[in-house]
Amino acid sequence: MFKPSTRHNVPAATAHDVKLHKRASAASGRYPFRLNFYDRPPLLDITLDEFETCALERLRVLSYLESLSHRNLPAAQFATALATYTKEHLPLSSNTARLANLEDERRRDEIGHWVLRLSFSRSPELRARFVRAETALFKHRFESDDAGERAAFLRGLSLDWVVVTDDEKAALAPKLRACMPWSTKDDAFRAESFFKVPWSGVPDLIATRRVYVSAGYAYVPQSLQISLVLQAFSTRLERALEHTARNLPRMDEDERLGPVIDHLAASFLAGVGAGDYAPTESGAAVTAEMVDDVARKHFPPCMLNLYDRLKRDHHLKHFGRLQLGLFLKGIGLPLDEAIVFWRRMYGATMSDDKFNKEYKYNIRHSYGQEGRRANYSPKSCQQILTANQPGTQDSHGCPFRHFSPENLQSFLVDKYRIDRSGPEMRDIMDSVKASHYHVACTRLFEVTHGVKKGEGLGNAESVSHPNKYTDRSRELEKETLAAKGEDVVMAEA
Repeated sequence: MFKPSTRHNVPAATAHDVKLHKRASAASGRYPFRLNFYDRPPLLDITLDEFETCALERLRVLSYLESLSHRNLPAAQFATALATYTKEHLPLSSNTARLANLEDERRRDEIGHWVLRLSFSRSPELRARFVRAETALFKHRFESDDAGERAAFLRGLSLDWVVVTDDEKAALAPKLRACMPWSTKDDAFRAESFFKVPWSGVPDLIATRRVYVSAGYAYVPQSLQISLVLQAFSTRLERALEHTARNLPRMDEDERLGPVIDHLAASFLAGVGAGDYAPTESGAAVTAEMVDDVARKHFPPCMLNLYDRLKRDHHLKHFGRLQLGLFLKGIGLPLDEAIVFWRRMYGATMSDDKFNKEYKYNIRHSYGQEGRRANYSPKSCQQILTANQPGTQDSHGCPFRHFSPENLQSFLVDKYRIDRSGPEMRDIMDSVKASHYHVACTRLFEVTHGVKKGEGLGNAESVSHPNKYTDRSRELEKETLAAKGEDVVMAEA
């Protein structure tokens, strides 16, 4: 489906364009509504950069949605948190919205969906998770959409719904009423319309005895129409993904696209989208002397494990040093203090001459003072979970993913004082078993910081970056001390 365009004598700036189809389509006809069943492949020319960024934007939202759904939040809190997050990362406005670029929003939404459809059609597990996440996102949009626009969108779909006639409705009135305990008044029942659909299309309604079933058909009131819509959406998407999976081996993929698609699939399996991070301007600088205290009170498990191994062995292998070093840089450890810290941690096991020759350069390099002088960012949860998997002698990685269940529980009991047989430990381990490592880390943060379950780092945000965990932990400590009227002395950066 996605095939790189063949171009001759094109400027260098356009050499990395990716052609999705041979012809273009008028925007006004392609995006009449905010809602979309994604039945037609996109007829667009896009750049390779747009191919990736649109997919990452959507992946971030789907990963966040999964995180929310596995934290069992109240419906109102779930909807509010998701609305806030999608408005920032994947806005999609109704036709009545002002000051919104509807064409651009809907174009990026469509591109992101189709790129992820390519990435997640490769295995039954990926397909099932993608369908669940996309259906939940569509449900959120459907419920928050403009009523008139939503009705117009549904009229344009070819759905096999049969409208129940007034005569049939009257004949079945007692049985239909029995399935509508919320509609006790005669006026409410008379105003209700019904659709007759194959019973297999609404298993959720049948399971909860909310519809009348007769002769292979379910009689669905209009007030429960959303179940019909979601079933139609998920069924069509499942069939489309299976079709894509069958044709994927024959797709003439450009070598530029393969790594992008593989990376997206790996990130989704890890359960977390890209976690952007920028150090807070108000964050206090950290000195080499302060690291031990900050680690004891504010480090997430991945970094506390590395720090403890460094204290014990006076050594870390390359990826462990890289993961911890960039993290410390992110929490405010300046270069000169980083050199002091690492020299002190290696101790007598290493001479000054060896440290200066073999390790000091790498520290300066990570701070952008050597080599390409790049400003390397601390590693996100996504990078830690999916890249450079640790071996038996390594210390880097994520304890929630890379520790055995027994070792993980012992680590949490020893370092975070979590009751091994308590409900909090069960919450954490259940998330680990389901491969929702960021949910487990978020629950640990809530338990150890006295935060209400579901609130996460604030506004239901899940842990997506170790530095965000530490920054928020330090903020809460500062707020607690301020509330007690104590003076907080913070070193200036």
